[in-house]
Amino acid sequence: MSPDSYDLAVRELREEFGRQVAVERVSGDLGRIVDNAPPIAELARACDDGRIIFVRHLTVEIASFPPADVPPPHELAELVLAELPKHPQALAVQTWTDGAGTGGTYYHLLDEALGARGIEVTRSEQDVVVSCFVSDRAVLIGLNQLEDSLADWPGGRMRLARSDERVSRSEFKLEEAIRTFHLGLKPGGKGLDLGASPGGWTRILRQYDQEVWSVDPGALDPRLDGDRRIHHVATTAGEFFRRNDLRFDVVVNDMRMDQVMSARVMLDAVPHLRRGALAVVTLKGGGRNPLDAARRGMDVLGKEYDVLHARQLHHNRREITVVARAR
Repeated sequence: MSPDSYDLAVRELREEFGRQVAVERVSGDLGRIVDNAPPIAELARACDDGRIIFVRHLTVEIASFPPADVPPPHELAELVLAELPKHPQALAVQTWTDGAGTGGTYYHLLDEALGARGIEVTRSEQDVVVSCFVSDRAVLIGLNQLEDSLADWPGGRMRLARSDERVSRSEFKLEEAIRTFHLGLKPGGKGLDLGASPGGWTRILRQYDQEVWSVDPGALDPRLDGDRRIHHVATTAGEFFRRNDLRFDVVVNDMRMDQVMSARVMLDAVPHLRRGALAVVTLKGGGRNPLDAARRGMDVLGKEYDVLHARQLHHNRREITVVARAR
């Protein structure tokens, strides 16, 4: 989880699975359930459908060592293989550190040791994931099915390339949501971007072949000017809804306002959406109690949408991303 969200994640776990669930903190962004843990598949479902918001990556610990006592690579490989019902053809190995590092040394050690046993090792896109967390105090090894891991990146830390085409950092949030939740955007659909300026989310929607109406009194980045399938409507969301007679396949909202207000804007959008349209909204802030504030926003959304996912993603900072479908 985000380091700032550790206590919120623990609170969610106990509210969902009982106060007997015991959690200890391993590092800034890593906790370990040490007693009364729910089955991993059950925990993953609770995280995926929005009952638990502040957990973004899961693994099942199979071993931990002080850094000075880590076994040689071939023993680590045997440790992993002993947990599997049959010899795998391929595994993903994901390593990260108690900071911004990637733990690359351990990746290469495991890659060589598993490769020597005829196993293809990649960093993602495998059914089974080996996790390796590295800190000054401990090295933890975990093993999990990808479908129960929540994210296909080490520790849930999605790495996205920076490029000259990006117009804002906020693009990372929408791109992470689309890839994390495997959102299927219909090619050639109509998209509505509320609070679009400077156009980062509009640009991502265009990458998924959406014709986009970008609603914001502020200007869009000049790099978007030549795209004829971007329609900048320089007004507020409320004024746009009063004048609009189009129907949209997807609506996104990254506006800077509190959770309930942002959710109410999404309710105003419903008459302008096709049945089953996809909605992506970031619920921001939350003050002293961000969990309850997020739930209030989700309750408002639930009046007109089915909430599919809600999670504090790696690029969210102090906000959560909610994915919903219009009824």
